[in-house]
Amino acid sequence: MKRITSACLEQRIRFFDATGTISPEEELELYKKKMDKRNTRYEILETNKESDGSIIVKIRKQYNTYSTEGYM
Repeated sequence: MKRITSACLEQRIRFFDATGTISPEEELELYKKKMDKRNTRYEILETNKESDGSIIVKIRKQYNTYSTEGYM
């Protein structure tokens, strides 16, 4: 039998203005607030602003409710 003891995801997410209603900066802040509200542990590793105004964020975050021991 096996059991997962800790896990996390590492993602690259692109925030961009597709509809003209919210800026990429605001969308990123909303994303972080949503993770905080859900008590999801996360660590932003890298943030790059592109020439087209989009923001690319490299993030490491908790997977489901697993422990993040050894990752963060």
